[in-house]
Amino acid sequence: MNREFKKDEYVISTDQSKLQFDAIHNFLKTTYWAKDIAFEKVKKATKNSFCFGMYNENKQMGFARVITDYTSFAYLADVYILEEHRGKGLSKWMMKVILDYPELKNLRKWALRTADAHTLYSRFGFKSPEKPESYMELYL
Repeated sequence: MNREFKKDEYVISTDQSKLQFDAIHNFLKTTYWAKDIAFEKVKKATKNSFCFGMYNENKQMGFARVITDYTSFAYLADVYILEEHRGKGLSKWMMKVILDYPELKNLRKWALRTADAHTLYSRFGFKSPEKPESYMELYL
């Protein structure tokens, strides 16, 4: 199931052995959605998800993970591109790779949460829930 995709000097890979957990953790612990998250939690969540790492000169500079049953549903999480690589269309390319990925392509439903990237995700058909009253969550 491991594949690689190339664009200019960038590579997206689904090979978990290439993931650089320190790089992923260093970014995520500074975000609004995973502020101060423990390294072990990042590592465990990543190992239990289908992940897309983006690399430039073998250094991880982007990431996304998909939590899925590979049949009907997927939740997209922890998507990022390091700031110094933004503005090159890489997030759009990553989203296209993820949504066109053969094992994910025919899912019935995708979900995600974002506070600041609505423009990116709406380009790919994501929208606010039609029935937000049916959405529930539990925080422990």
